[in-house]
Amino acid sequence: MELFLIRHGQSANNVLEDVSLRDKDPELTELGHRQAARVAEFLAAGGHKEQQERPEGRPFFDRLYCSPMLRAMQTTEPIGRALGIDPEVWVDIHEMGGIYLDHGEERGVIAYPGQPRGEMGERFPGYRLPEGVGEDGWWKGDGMESFPAGQGRAISVASALKEKANGDERICLVSHGGFMSCLLQALGRQLPAEGFYYEHGNTAITRLCLSADGFVTLLFSNRVDHLSERELS
Repeated sequence: MELFLIRHGQSANNVLEDVSLRDKDPELTELGHRQAARVAEFLAAGGHKEQQERPEGRPFFDRLYCSPMLRAMQTTEPIGRALGIDPEVWVDIHEMGGIYLDHGEERGVIAYPGQPRGEMGERFPGYRLPEGVGEDGWWKGDGMESFPAGQGRAISVASALKEKANGDERICLVSHGGFMSCLLQALGRQLPAEGFYYEHGNTAITRLCLSADGFVTLLFSNRVDHLSERELS
């Protein structure tokens, strides 16, 4: 199985100088939308020679998954359109921490549910939504998700991906920097390490091969060929 990981485009929170002003579920910036369009064009064109090697009639991706967070869903939209594939929301590939805001000493850290199912379906028609997305949203945390809990989620996703490794599917996950770093550690069976980080720029692409014998090959990481120097973030 081939696995592509793509980080979302630049979000409103990515450009904040004061993190106390962060949005619980930020949208893409103008640059973020442009980055998403660029990565969609890059993938639709085959990217580079190695990526074009697919039997005739096979889609570029067999499955296109995205996080339920708004910035990831917005990034996925042009990719799905360019490749002619309906995206699927995978709740467990959301960013570390979940949906929350820190309201300071008086109220502390408060969790929020994320987009409700009806709103998500209206805003992103054609996306396949799992049962985990309800009218009461999808994030069930009671505050900010702990780092160990996020690591456990990454390990669970890595196990689910490895179960698919005996097939010849090409799968793409549009996710987040923190989660993608933990997922790479989990796929590589590395010891959990909060102080170790696999860097990904906005809309950067990482590509791996997962074989049925459990062997994982990292072909490239943090690739941003599709962006001009002014579009990097």
